[in-house]
Amino acid sequence: MSGFEHYERELADLDHEIRRYAAICGVDPGNRYEIDACLRNHHDGWVADKARENLQGLLVLRIKLEAEMIEQGFSPPPLSPPAPKAKQ
Repeated sequence: MSGFEHYERELADLDHEIRRYAAICGVDPGNRYEIDACLRNHHDGWVADKARENLQGLLVLRIKLEAEMIEQGFSPPPLSPPAPKAKQ
């Protein structure tokens, strides 16, 4: 066990940082194709590329946390939960 005891809080913290770095990179964290393209392509300039590297590292951490959760019998929520439905 990696030491994560509070999965919901850990996921929320990771997701917050993932969204932050995705915004810096100009990608939608819920769009896998945008994320894949961003991670494949090194950006011009140190700041943008550092954000890309941080985003990649955070996504790896999330995958590891998801795997641990599944091993423990939990079902991890998606990174970008579906938008709330509008009242009709």
